[in-house]
Amino acid sequence: MTSNKDKILLRYTGFIFIMGILVITVIVKAIIIMFAEKGYWMEVADRYVSETKKIPPTRGNIISSDGKLMASSLPEYRIYMDFVAAQNAGNDSTLMNHLTEICEGLHQIFPDKSAKEFKRHILNGRKKKSRNYLLYPKRISYIEYKEVKKLPVFNLNKNKGGFHELAYNQRKKPFGSLAARTLGDVYADATMGAKNGLELTYDSILRGKDGAMHRQKVRGTYVDIVDVPPVDGCDIITTIDVDMQDIAEKALVDQLKNLNAQSGVAIVMEVATGKVRANVNMRRGNDGSYYEMRNDAVSNLMEPGSTFKTASIMVALEDGYITPDYVVDTGNGIVNMHGSNMKDWNWHHGGYGKIDVTHILGYSSNVGVSTIIDRFYGNNPQKFIDGLRRMSIDKPLNLGFVGEASPRIRGPKERSYFAKTTLPWMSIGYETMFPPIYLLNFYNAIANNGVMVKPKFVEAISKDGEIIKEYPTEIVNPKICSDKTLEQIRTMLQKVVAEGLAKQAGSKQFHVSGKTGTAQISQGTKGYKSGKTKYLVSFCGFFPSENPQYSCIVSIEDPGGYPSGGVQAGSVFSRIAERIYAKHLYIDLSNAKDSAAILIPDIKNGDIGEAAQVLQALNINSNSSSIPASNAPIWGKAVNTTNYADLKQTAYNKQLVPDVKGMGAKDAVYLLESKGLHVRLSGMGKVTAQSIAPGSYLRKGQTITLTLKN
Repeated sequence: MTSNKDKILLRYTGFIFIMGILVITVIVKAIIIMFAEKGYWMEVADRYVSETKKIPPTRGNIISSDGKLMASSLPEYRIYMDFVAAQNAGNDSTLMNHLTEICEGLHQIFPDKSAKEFKRHILNGRKKKSRNYLLYPKRISYIEYKEVKKLPVFNLNKNKGGFHELAYNQRKKPFGSLAARTLGDVYADATMGAKNGLELTYDSILRGKDGAMHRQKVRGTYVDIVDVPPVDGCDIITTIDVDMQDIAEKALVDQLKNLNAQSGVAIVMEVATGKVRANVNMRRGNDGSYYEMRNDAVSNLMEPGSTFKTASIMVALEDGYITPDYVVDTGNGIVNMHGSNMKDWNWHHGGYGKIDVTHILGYSSNVGVSTIIDRFYGNNPQKFIDGLRRMSIDKPLNLGFVGEASPRIRGPKERSYFAKTTLPWMSIGYETMFPPIYLLNFYNAIANNGVMVKPKFVEAISKDGEIIKEYPTEIVNPKICSDKTLEQIRTMLQKVVAEGLAKQAGSKQFHVSGKTGTAQISQGTKGYKSGKTKYLVSFCGFFPSENPQYSCIVSIEDPGGYPSGGVQAGSVFSRIAERIYAKHLYIDLSNAKDSAAILIPDIKNGDIGEAAQVLQALNINSNSSSIPASNAPIWGKAVNTTNYADLKQTAYNKQLVPDVKGMGAKDAVYLLESKGLHVRLSGMGKVTAQSIAPGSYLRKGQTITLTLKN
């Protein structure tokens, strides 16, 4: 027994001894791993531990209908340093050891600050133990950012070296403020997307999709490994024509300045397709200049005034109550309408007396229109409202813009009380509210043989140059009225311009059809009697009358002088129409040439590719055939003699400021901004001086002021 117990005890003691040795071995190995082999095992861990990061996509471009870039993404960054993170990671000494090298590198990238300034600045941030210390005061480009990331310590990730950045989704518009509120804006922070305009409407298409990547240490160096590549945003091709937009904007702004008006809208639409070729929305800023602050064309609800009389007359024509020859006695220009005086604009001159419907529309007689509508619809105003809606004049268009408004036409069914005076005043454009684009769309339907189409701002979506989706023309109403009514109203609208109050909207080159409007603006709760009287003057129409190609509305709010839709708004319409007609309706230019005269036009410097096309079309003696056809600008100068135009291409050094003297504003701005400069304009006409001398070393982000004179 004793012998067996001894054996068991011996075996137990041996087991305990062996287990003790194993425990000691494990402890010793752990100590070795923790201290002696710490560096090795941390390096191994670094190979497998990764930091997942998003890869932002490139936002898609916005392109004009004629293929010109109107908005494009250009990433910009602010760069920061987290000195606490660098210290915690044990890289503070590395920073100090390479400080001179880092500062010299920063100076090479940003020459406006010396290496000493950078050193002093960094040491100051290190002393403060700042965690979000701005290294450079300005936003930097993607190229500059990549160069900074190559510097010692800055090439580590944020947690290791402390260097980090804030990315901005900077959108560049080569044509400056042209169509600014139609295109819209994006937030500086790319993650927030778009603010307004087409940028917001098509944000999901333009934005693209984030990719994913991680950083991994390979052979002592961190490398970026892409797990999921980003999907760049698609491009949208708008209906905006840069030339038409420019024509409409200049014509409207010139008149706004001339009238010292509060604001103005000008819209040009292609009749058959509904494509919006120009959309101008100008408001006077605090400095007296005019800017695009909001998209009034689709969001501003205003009483249309006399432009609405066309719809009223069409309802009565369609219902068979009147003909163009129907006569109304307007008397001396003042008629009592259910206790309220209805006046014609010339009442103090004795009025129009007995006039037919054609002249009622031509002279824009308030008494004439209101008498007709009150006479035939006074006992059943809902029938008049139904007639308006039959023409889809107030049907929501759902254009997709944030803040878009819809017309407000409220009949007896939509009001608790429909006064006897409501219908007469509604017939002449009061007691109703319309955004300008809805009124234009109605007139566009008249021009389009009664077919109402939906206005559209985007033609197609493209990806990598390939069309992936097209937006066809949408029909809102296939027939707003009978052919008979349509023929009658089109004849009358042409006479409004040829013989009536809208003569200034016409042209000697072609016939114009349309209607003037002059409406007193209600001052909110104060109504129409609040001291100063404000007006909205308008002209809405189409051209050429016989075969309409474009419709257009011009509205001006609070103009100075005597308010007149025909004079103040009609003259702008005429200017827009004539320039579009000359440039886009393909007139046979050879018929305009006097064979006995020497025709060498004054050719601006800039894009000589367009100049070459014009010279060839006019058959002017030149070397235009030597200029190659190109969608991209061909920069150059023109040297004219009495009988010859010599076009010379110019090669610009990428690192030097180009000479833009003699160029128009559009070409000069496009060229300078494509080189990374910010441009300010002073004056109108050709560039006569530039604040940064040609041939100077080009520094991106600089502001250059151009002086223009006619």
